[in-house]
Amino acid sequence: MNDYTHIFVSSILFAITLYAITKIGGKKQLSELSFFEYISGITIGSIAGEVIMGLDGNFFHGVLAIMVFGAFTYFHDLIGIKSKKFRDIFEGKATVLIKDGKVLEENLKKEKYTIDELNSLLRQKNVFKTADVEFAVLEPKGDLSVLLKKELQPLTAKDLNLTVAPEKEPYTVIMDGNILNDSLTSAGKNRGWLDIELANLGVTLDNVFLGQVDSFGKLTIDTYDDQFEIPSPQPRKLLLAMMNKCQADLELFALGTESSIVKQMYSKNAEKLQQAIHKLKPYLNE
Repeated sequence: MNDYTHIFVSSILFAITLYAITKIGGKKQLSELSFFEYISGITIGSIAGEVIMGLDGNFFHGVLAIMVFGAFTYFHDLIGIKSKKFRDIFEGKATVLIKDGKVLEENLKKEKYTIDELNSLLRQKNVFKTADVEFAVLEPKGDLSVLLKKELQPLTAKDLNLTVAPEKEPYTVIMDGNILNDSLTSAGKNRGWLDIELANLGVTLDNVFLGQVDSFGKLTIDTYDDQFEIPSPQPRKLLLAMMNKCQADLELFALGTESSIVKQMYSKNAEKLQQAIHKLKPYLNE
Protein backbone atom coordinates (compact mmCIF):
# COMPACT_ATOMS: atom_id res chain seq x y z
CA MET A 1 0.00 0.00 0.00
CA ASN A 2 1.60 3.30 -1.07
CA ASP A 3 1.49 6.48 1.02
CA TYR A 4 -1.47 8.06 -0.77
CA THR A 5 -3.56 4.91 -0.52
CA HIS A 6 -2.63 4.58 3.17
CA ILE A 7 -3.81 8.14 3.92
CA PHE A 8 -6.97 7.67 1.87
CA VAL A 9 -7.95 4.39 3.53
CA SER A 10 -6.95 5.62 7.02
CA SER A 11 -9.02 8.80 6.66
CA ILE A 12 -12.13 6.87 5.67
CA LEU A 13 -11.76 4.30 8.45
CA PHE A 14 -11.08 6.95 11.11
CA ALA A 15 -14.00 9.05 9.91
CA ILE A 16 -16.26 6.00 10.32
CA THR A 17 -14.74 5.19 13.72
CA LEU A 18 -15.07 8.76 15.04
CA TYR A 19 -18.63 9.01 13.71
CA ALA A 20 -19.57 5.75 15.47
CA ILE A 21 -18.05 6.92 18.76
CA THR A 22 -19.75 10.32 18.53
CA LYS A 23 -23.05 8.63 17.68
CA ILE A 24 -22.76 6.40 20.75
CA GLY A 25 -21.94 9.45 22.88
CA GLY A 26 -25.19 11.14 21.79
CA LYS A 27 -26.13 14.68 20.73
CA LYS A 28 -24.92 16.10 24.02
CA GLN A 29 -21.35 15.96 22.75
CA LEU A 30 -22.32 18.15 19.80
CA SER A 31 -23.68 20.96 21.95
CA GLU A 32 -21.92 21.30 25.27
CA LEU A 33 -18.91 19.43 26.57
CA SER A 34 -18.10 18.45 30.11
CA PHE A 35 -14.50 18.54 31.34
CA PHE A 36 -13.99 14.88 30.55
CA GLU A 37 -15.66 15.09 27.13
CA TYR A 38 -13.54 18.12 26.26
CA ILE A 39 -10.31 16.26 27.13
CA SER A 40 -11.48 13.09 25.41
CA GLY A 41 -12.49 14.93 22.22
CA ILE A 42 -9.12 16.69 21.91
CA THR A 43 -7.22 13.47 22.54
CA ILE A 44 -9.23 11.39 20.06
CA GLY A 45 -8.80 14.05 17.36
CA SER A 46 -5.07 14.24 18.00
CA ILE A 47 -4.68 10.47 17.85
CA ALA A 48 -6.65 10.27 14.60
CA GLY A 49 -4.59 13.03 12.97
CA GLU A 50 -1.31 11.52 14.13
CA VAL A 51 -2.11 8.02 12.91
CA ILE A 52 -3.51 9.19 9.57
CA MET A 53 -0.47 11.32 8.78
CA GLY A 54 2.13 9.24 10.68
CA LEU A 55 2.92 6.76 7.95
CA ASP A 56 5.36 4.80 10.12
CA GLY A 57 2.91 4.34 13.01
CA ASN A 58 0.85 1.25 13.62
CA PHE A 59 -2.61 1.85 12.23
CA PHE A 60 -4.44 -0.50 14.60
CA HIS A 61 -2.74 0.97 17.65
CA GLY A 62 -4.42 4.26 16.81
CA VAL A 63 -7.81 2.59 16.37
CA LEU A 64 -7.38 0.83 19.72
CA ALA A 65 -6.45 4.10 21.48
CA ILE A 66 -9.54 5.85 20.07
CA MET A 67 -11.75 2.95 21.09
CA VAL A 68 -10.33 3.15 24.63
CA PHE A 69 -11.06 6.88 24.90
CA GLY A 70 -14.47 6.35 23.36
CA ALA A 71 -15.19 3.68 25.98
CA PHE A 72 -14.01 6.02 28.75
CA THR A 73 -16.44 8.70 27.52
CA TYR A 74 -19.30 6.21 27.21
CA PHE A 75 -18.86 4.78 30.72
CA HIS A 76 -18.33 8.26 32.14
CA ASP A 77 -21.75 9.30 30.84
CA LEU A 78 -23.32 6.00 31.90
CA ILE A 79 -22.08 6.23 35.50
CA GLY A 80 -22.85 9.96 35.60
CA ILE A 81 -26.52 9.25 34.86
CA LYS A 82 -26.77 6.93 37.86
CA SER A 83 -24.56 8.69 40.41
CA LYS A 84 -24.87 12.33 41.48
CA LYS A 85 -21.69 12.05 43.55
CA PHE A 86 -19.82 10.92 40.44
CA ARG A 87 -21.25 13.88 38.47
CA ASP A 88 -20.26 16.30 41.24
CA ILE A 89 -16.68 15.01 41.22
CA PHE A 90 -16.09 14.82 37.47
CA GLU A 91 -18.38 17.54 36.12
CA GLY A 92 -18.46 19.93 39.06
CA LYS A 93 -21.33 21.77 40.76
CA ALA A 94 -23.16 24.95 39.88
CA THR A 95 -21.66 28.06 41.50
CA VAL A 96 -23.66 31.10 42.58
CA LEU A 97 -21.98 34.26 41.23
CA ILE A 98 -24.66 36.88 41.97
CA LYS A 99 -27.21 36.88 44.79
CA ASP A 100 -29.69 39.67 45.53
CA GLY A 101 -27.92 41.92 43.02
CA LYS A 102 -24.51 41.51 44.67
CA VAL A 103 -21.51 39.79 43.11
CA LEU A 104 -20.02 37.03 45.27
CA GLU A 105 -16.34 37.81 44.74
CA GLU A 106 -15.02 34.66 46.42
CA ASN A 107 -17.03 32.40 44.15
CA LEU A 108 -15.94 34.48 41.16
CA LYS A 109 -12.27 33.95 42.07
CA LYS A 110 -12.88 30.27 42.74
CA GLU A 111 -14.15 29.82 39.19
CA LYS A 112 -11.29 31.99 37.82
CA TYR A 113 -13.65 34.48 36.21
CA THR A 114 -12.90 38.19 36.05
CA ILE A 115 -15.60 40.83 36.48
CA ASP A 116 -15.21 41.67 32.77
CA GLU A 117 -15.94 38.07 31.83
CA LEU A 118 -18.95 38.02 34.15
CA ASN A 119 -20.25 41.23 32.59
CA SER A 120 -19.77 39.71 29.14
CA LEU A 121 -21.82 36.64 30.13
CA LEU A 122 -24.54 38.90 31.54
CA ARG A 123 -24.66 40.99 28.35
CA GLN A 124 -25.18 37.78 26.38
CA LYS A 125 -28.34 37.38 28.47
CA ASN A 126 -29.38 41.00 27.70
CA VAL A 127 -28.54 42.06 31.26
CA PHE A 128 -26.38 45.19 31.63
CA LYS A 129 -26.59 45.87 35.38
CA THR A 130 -25.69 43.37 38.10
CA ALA A 131 -28.11 45.20 40.39
CA ASP A 132 -30.98 43.93 38.20
CA VAL A 133 -30.07 40.30 38.89
CA GLU A 134 -31.80 38.38 41.65
CA PHE A 135 -29.77 35.23 41.16
CA ALA A 136 -27.04 34.15 38.70
CA VAL A 137 -25.53 30.68 38.65
CA LEU A 138 -22.55 29.41 36.68
CA GLU A 139 -23.58 25.96 35.45
CA PRO A 140 -21.12 23.03 35.30
CA LYS A 141 -21.15 23.35 31.49
CA GLY A 142 -19.91 26.96 31.75
CA ASP A 143 -23.24 28.66 30.94
CA LEU A 144 -24.58 31.44 33.14
CA SER A 145 -28.21 31.10 34.23
CA VAL A 146 -29.75 34.43 35.23
CA LEU A 147 -32.93 35.21 37.16
CA LEU A 148 -33.93 38.87 37.00
CA LYS A 149 -35.61 40.60 39.89
CA LYS A 150 -39.36 40.14 39.94
CA GLU A 151 -40.17 43.71 38.94
CA LEU A 152 -37.91 43.44 35.86
CA GLN A 153 -39.25 40.15 34.54
CA PRO A 154 -41.52 40.36 31.48
CA LEU A 155 -45.25 40.07 32.04
CA THR A 156 -46.84 36.74 31.18
CA ALA A 157 -50.41 35.71 30.53
CA LYS A 158 -50.42 34.16 34.01
CA ASP A 159 -49.45 37.49 35.59
CA LEU A 160 -52.38 39.15 33.80
CA ASN A 161 -54.70 36.25 34.70
CA LEU A 162 -55.40 35.67 30.99
CA THR A 163 -56.49 32.38 29.49
CA VAL A 164 -54.52 31.49 26.38
CA ALA A 165 -54.89 28.58 23.99
CA PRO A 166 -52.15 25.93 24.08
CA GLU A 167 -49.68 26.21 21.21
CA LYS A 168 -48.01 23.14 19.71
CA GLU A 169 -45.13 22.82 17.29
CA PRO A 170 -45.92 23.61 13.63
CA TYR A 171 -45.70 20.97 10.91
CA THR A 172 -43.54 21.67 7.86
CA VAL A 173 -45.67 20.42 4.97
CA ILE A 174 -43.83 22.02 2.01
CA MET A 175 -40.08 22.25 1.57
CA ASP A 176 -38.32 23.40 -1.61
CA GLY A 177 -41.57 23.16 -3.56
CA ASN A 178 -42.16 19.53 -2.52
CA ILE A 179 -45.02 18.31 -0.34
CA LEU A 180 -44.00 16.33 2.75
CA ASN A 181 -46.81 13.80 2.89
CA ASP A 182 -45.95 12.39 6.33
CA SER A 183 -46.01 15.85 7.96
CA LEU A 184 -49.22 16.71 6.11
CA THR A 185 -50.88 13.59 7.50
CA SER A 186 -49.54 14.29 11.01
CA ALA A 187 -51.11 17.77 10.80
CA GLY A 188 -54.46 16.13 10.03
CA LYS A 189 -54.63 17.59 6.50
CA ASN A 190 -54.58 16.21 2.96
CA ARG A 191 -53.41 17.35 -0.45
CA GLY A 192 -56.88 18.53 -1.43
CA TRP A 193 -56.96 20.92 1.54
CA LEU A 194 -53.43 22.09 0.70
CA ASP A 195 -54.36 22.82 -2.93
CA ILE A 196 -57.33 24.93 -1.79
CA GLU A 197 -55.22 26.89 0.72
CA LEU A 198 -52.53 27.60 -1.87
CA ALA A 199 -55.19 28.75 -4.33
CA ASN A 200 -56.63 31.09 -1.67
CA LEU A 201 -53.15 32.54 -1.14
CA GLY A 202 -52.69 32.95 -4.89
CA VAL A 203 -49.51 30.87 -5.24
CA THR A 204 -48.55 27.63 -6.92
CA LEU A 205 -46.64 24.81 -5.28
CA ASP A 206 -43.53 25.48 -7.39
CA ASN A 207 -43.26 29.00 -5.92
CA VAL A 208 -43.34 27.90 -2.27
CA PHE A 209 -39.98 27.53 -0.51
CA LEU A 210 -41.40 26.66 2.91
CA GLY A 211 -44.94 25.91 4.10
CA GLN A 212 -45.99 25.23 7.69
CA VAL A 213 -49.27 24.37 9.41
CA ASP A 214 -49.71 25.70 12.95
CA SER A 215 -51.63 24.05 15.78
CA PHE A 216 -54.82 25.86 14.69
CA GLY A 217 -54.60 24.44 11.17
CA LYS A 218 -53.51 27.69 9.53
CA LEU A 219 -51.08 27.48 6.59
CA THR A 220 -48.24 29.99 6.43
CA ILE A 221 -45.81 30.06 3.51
CA ASP A 222 -42.54 31.59 2.41
CA THR A 223 -42.10 32.01 -1.34
CA TYR A 224 -38.98 32.11 -3.50
CA ASP A 225 -40.02 35.59 -4.64
CA ASP A 226 -39.40 37.85 -1.63
CA GLN A 227 -41.27 40.70 -3.34
CA PHE A 228 -44.49 38.66 -3.46
CA GLU A 229 -47.14 40.01 -1.09
CA ILE A 230 -48.81 37.10 0.67
CA PRO A 231 -52.40 37.76 1.75
CA SER A 232 -53.01 37.14 5.42
CA PRO A 233 -56.54 35.80 5.92
CA GLN A 234 -57.71 35.76 9.54
CA PRO A 235 -60.68 33.38 9.63
CA ARG A 236 -60.62 32.96 13.42
CA LYS A 237 -60.66 36.70 13.95
CA LEU A 238 -63.55 37.07 11.50
CA LEU A 239 -65.45 34.29 13.29
CA LEU A 240 -64.97 36.03 16.64
CA ALA A 241 -66.21 39.33 15.17
CA MET A 242 -69.24 37.58 13.71
CA MET A 243 -70.11 35.95 17.05
CA ASN A 244 -69.80 39.30 18.82
CA LYS A 245 -72.10 40.90 16.25
CA CYS A 246 -74.68 38.12 16.67
CA GLN A 247 -74.58 38.49 20.45
CA ALA A 248 -75.07 42.26 20.15
CA ASP A 249 -77.98 41.75 17.70
CA LEU A 250 -79.71 39.39 20.13
CA GLU A 251 -79.47 41.98 22.91
CA LEU A 252 -80.88 44.64 20.57
CA PHE A 253 -83.77 42.35 19.59
CA ALA A 254 -84.50 41.76 23.28
CA LEU A 255 -84.65 45.52 23.89
CA GLY A 256 -86.80 46.11 20.78
CA THR A 257 -89.61 43.66 21.46
CA GLU A 258 -92.56 44.22 23.76
CA SER A 259 -93.34 40.54 24.20
CA SER A 260 -91.98 39.30 27.53
CA ILE A 261 -91.68 35.73 26.21
CA VAL A 262 -89.71 36.78 23.12
CA LYS A 263 -87.61 39.21 25.20
CA GLN A 264 -86.74 36.36 27.57
CA MET A 265 -85.81 34.10 24.64
CA TYR A 266 -83.50 36.71 23.08
CA SER A 267 -81.85 37.52 26.41
CA LYS A 268 -81.31 33.86 27.25
CA ASN A 269 -79.70 33.14 23.86
CA ALA A 270 -77.57 36.30 24.05
CA GLU A 271 -76.27 35.13 27.44
CA LYS A 272 -75.49 31.65 26.08
CA LEU A 273 -73.65 33.13 23.13
CA GLN A 274 -71.68 35.42 25.43
CA GLN A 275 -70.58 32.40 27.48
CA ALA A 276 -69.51 30.61 24.30
CA ILE A 277 -67.52 33.68 23.20
CA HIS A 278 -65.78 33.79 26.58
CA LYS A 279 -64.74 30.13 26.28
CA LEU A 280 -63.64 30.32 22.63
CA LYS A 281 -61.93 33.72 22.68
CA PRO A 282 -58.43 32.36 23.57
CA TYR A 283 -58.64 30.06 20.53
CA LEU A 284 -59.97 32.69 18.13
CA ASN A 285 -57.38 35.39 18.75
CA GLU A 286 -54.62 35.51 16.10
